[in-house]
Amino acid sequence: MAKIIGGVTTSHIPAVGNAISDGLTQDPYWKRFFDGYGPVHDWLAEKKPDLIIVVYNDHGLNFFLDKVPTFAIGCADKYDNADEGWGLKPTAPFDGDAEFSWHVAESLINQEFDMCTCQEMLVDHGFVNPMRVLFGDHEIWPVKAIPLAVNTVQHPLPSAQRCYKLGQALKTAIESYPQDMNVVIAGTGGLSHQLQGERAGIINVDYDLACIESIINDPDWFANQSTQEIIEQAGTEGIETIMWLVMRGALGEKVNCLHKHYHAPISNTGAGVLLLENADL
Repeated sequence: MAKIIGGVTTSHIPAVGNAISDGLTQDPYWKRFFDGYGPVHDWLAEKKPDLIIVVYNDHGLNFFLDKVPTFAIGCADKYDNADEGWGLKPTAPFDGDAEFSWHVAESLINQEFDMCTCQEMLVDHGFVNPMRVLFGDHEIWPVKAIPLAVNTVQHPLPSAQRCYKLGQALKTAIESYPQDMNVVIAGTGGLSHQLQGERAGIINVDYDLACIESIINDPDWFANQSTQEIIEQAGTEGIETIMWLVMRGALGEKVNCLHKHYHAPISNTGAGVLLLENADL
């Protein structure tokens, strides 16, 4: 039986990819941000997961504003990376697992989540930068990866509560897969940031830290907030943090926090890293 061995969170801001490519990870501006992933690297190297599901939002590479699914899952055996306008050098393609993806998709649909299933899917910085900060750069990636896209761009957006319930349904889907497989869930995006308008550059440290603690110990606190409340506190792009709730919902009721890290600002964003395991593991 497949099992979820842990969950991680990470920012996916575009500048991270250029910092890695340009060898700037230990530059004074970037060092504290990248150093925050050390314990996660060690854990992944020890656990050697078979597959990671990366919960992210597409930035126009697959879905433009005229057609945006609320939830979409990749159902392919390979995912190519392409730059959507940030000048990021494309990475090696990522191996997927179509058989596993179709099982998950069918289970989610049977649990009343109407998924968009993508047999071809390009992955942008929202997916790729988390893979790079978690695993480094590779010509052949050490883990299979499945993209799970959540609409955080075109209103109406899914609620925080709906994303939390998607994670719970994802747990059921994964644990009903008959083959042995160790799975990690990555919730990406956030924390507080806004890219435009009068509040461009907003960072709400107190709210960011409250969200981090909520994800660990009291996910209902965050899940019960409305989209408007989250945007008012965290900025228009801060709504991405609802994707952390997909990861959290996929874990058990209680978790052990093995590592947490917060850094602000980095590229006008509050950035948080969490490494969580089910308390009963």
